[in-house]
Amino acid sequence: MAAAVCVVGVSSSCAACNLRCSPIGRSQVAAGRLDLSTSLFLDSSSSCCSKRALFSPKQRKKMKKKKLSIAGKGGFGGQYEDSYEDVKSQIVDYFTYKAVRTVLNQLYEMNPPQYRWFYNYIASNEHGYGKTFIRELVKEKLELAERVMVTRLHLYGRWIKKCDHVEMYERISDQNLELMRERLIETVIWPSDDTNTEVVG
Repeated sequence: MAAAVCVVGVSSSCAACNLRCSPIGRSQVAAGRLDLSTSLFLDSSSSCCSKRALFSPKQRKKMKKKKLSIAGKGGFGGQYEDSYEDVKSQIVDYFTYKAVRTVLNQLYEMNPPQYRWFYNYIASNEHGYGKTFIRELVKEKLELAERVMVTRLHLYGRWIKKCDHVEMYERISDQNLELMRERLIETVIWPSDDTNTEVVG
């Protein structure tokens, strides 16, 4: 539990052995100095929870060679060195979706017959809003496909100007902290208050 709380940057004590956790600062992450080894979570001065007390000599030797990292290749997260192509394609697909909705709203106001056609086309869409969607739309209605492509580029350009990466990082960090607090509150057993109970007799 102490390690989990430390991950979100809160210093706390371990109930079992008075362990003091060393919280992770944002400056460490920003400077690229975040090391996910066990030493982040365990205070070396603690006698009962030091690496020496928790792990056998064989395990300590393995730990020196291998540090904890985010899921490896083929895992869910990938390594930090990965290109995040999946994230990039999700962003492109999302802006295609936003562009389709924008064009649909414009057609509703200006061109009801074309709106009805496009609405039915979207309703019958089974491929999501990726490259295949645009490719099929080009074959059906070139002018609509071009309009969607121009609109998604425009929307992305507007988003890039407004996107604050520091704010996004802080939002994720704050959400992590909030979720950990919620879980901690759920797991705490509160003492029952018997002072207000009346004895009937």
